[in-house]
Amino acid sequence: MNKEKEILDKLNVLLSSFQIHYQNLRGFHWNIKGSHFFELHTKFEEWYNDSQIKIDLIAERMLMLGGSPLHTFEDYIKMSSVEVCNNVSNSKHCILGVLDSVNILLPQERELLQLTDEVDDEGTNALMSELVTEQEKLRWMLQSWLSA
Repeated sequence: MNKEKEILDKLNVLLSSFQIHYQNLRGFHWNIKGSHFFELHTKFEEWYNDSQIKIDLIAERMLMLGGSPLHTFEDYIKMSSVEVCNNVSNSKHCILGVLDSVNILLPQERELLQLTDEVDDEGTNALMSELVTEQEKLRWMLQSWLSA
């Protein structure tokens, strides 16, 4: 497989993983209960809005590279490395769900960062670098929240 096709395939996996991550965040936002409701309800909305932007950036990057981004939930579920979270309303379990997703997204982004560096794909490389930086910060914040 040539590197360009490999990059497009991995971008579709990342896109699918982000789509499931996004939908999980929506579910957490809608279903959160308990003493952290106000704090987390707002935070999940912030995160799913941010994820929606990232999803669009990934899909548009694929189109710029001549690829075709997946666009069905069937494909997302099949291709995603992120598991679907269903009926989660406990604050700690919600945060653990977000952390699990981030711990899956980061290696995918890092792998793409390395691959795109090898073929001088500066645009995808810059996007992955930005995603890695933001995901690392989010992981730190989630781990800090869980340690309280």
